[in-house]
Amino acid sequence: MGESKAKKKKGELRGENEEAEAFKARRQGKCSDEIEVAEATEFLLFRYSEIEGRGAFARKAIPSGTRVIEYVGRHITKDESSKMCEDYNEYIFCLNDDFDLDGNVEWNPARLLNHSCVPNCSAEQDEDHIYLVADQDIQPGDEVTFNYGYSLDSYRDYPCKCGSKDCVGYIVAEEYFDQVRRENGVPVPA
Repeated sequence: MGESKAKKKKGELRGENEEAEAFKARRQGKCSDEIEVAEATEFLLFRYSEIEGRGAFARKAIPSGTRVIEYVGRHITKDESSKMCEDYNEYIFCLNDDFDLDGNVEWNPARLLNHSCVPNCSAEQDEDHIYLVADQDIQPGDEVTFNYGYSLDSYRDYPCKCGSKDCVGYIVAEEYFDQVRRENGVPVPA
């Protein structure tokens, strides 16, 4: 993403250099944790996260069951999706038998939500729309996360940094947690 001297459009992300400088300044205590990296939505502020890079944080209380944000993007064919996955595009959702959703677009702030092994949201599909829905009450200031649901293919390429006490160490769907724990010598909860 190139840095431009032109005034940024509403909702556009900061350039990478600006993000790096803001992150460095925050780490040095020179500015607030409230540095936004994308336009806020009704429920979310986007800023730097202890989990990984940018993240989404509740700007007000979010009741369980609330559609927090829609995950938007380009509708792509399954062939396009396969090629993008080979190129490590990590923002793709399956929509139906014919199309997937590529959320790796600047106008999709939902792509900034981080993965957690113990998330407070989950992805739900309503026809050709994907929504991230609160699975529990979320308090103002809490980081809003969901499980990315990755398969076991190349899972070791995706270490998890969520920091939860139940972290399995890798970004995988919950259905694979026990298998990943066993393969990595981590005790499986009873």
